[in-house]
Amino acid sequence: MPKYLIQASYTVDGLNGVLRDGGSARLQAVERMVESVSGRVEQMYFAFGENDVYIIADLPSNTASAAVGLRVSAAGGARTKTVVLLTAEEIDEATRQEVEYRAPGA
Repeated sequence: MPKYLIQASYTVDGLNGVLRDGGSARLQAVERMVESVSGRVEQMYFAFGENDVYIIADLPSNTASAAVGLRVSAAGGARTKTVVLLTAEEIDEATRQEVEYRAPGA
């Protein structure tokens, strides 16, 4: 199953929800959401800095990943960015594919 890194930044409303309900409640809510699209949360971390949360999740497809991001953003408690994660074997496969490309100015 494809693996994704979801980065989230809370809005003021989202932060107030975390303050009220705590981090464990947020983890449970995220797990339920990801499971609802047939995925699995591998790990969720809270952080300082540009992003408040980092989630590593297995999701069945880019469509499922997009559905999660759309739902979270539409709810208004957080904004997300999603990164598709590739294994070393997937990169090996990519290096073996023939690609036709001409660099700009070449």
